[in-house]
Amino acid sequence: MGEDNKILTLFTTRMRQMILQHQEVKKENEDLYAMVDSRDAEIKELKEKLDQAQKDYNSLKMARMVEITDGDVDSAKKRLASMIKEVDKCITLLSEK
Repeated sequence: MGEDNKILTLFTTRMRQMILQHQEVKKENEDLYAMVDSRDAEIKELKEKLDQAQKDYNSLKMARMVEITDGDVDSAKKRLASMIKEVDKCITLLSEK
């Protein structure tokens, strides 16, 4: 019976070690899941910030294009008026001949 007690004691010890190791691995797994959840939340927040930044950029780009277009329209009108005056002068000169 002494040998059986040793084997039983060894078996009990190994089982306790396995239970402790299982608990440690379970705790580590929970920690890792919490870390993944935290990273997922951070990624979601950063994606939202990126989307907002892209929307802001597109709005600013559109505003800049409108600003440039307005300035170009005025300068284009002035150039066109100047060209019309020159054409009128040329027509007048040709009509006189």
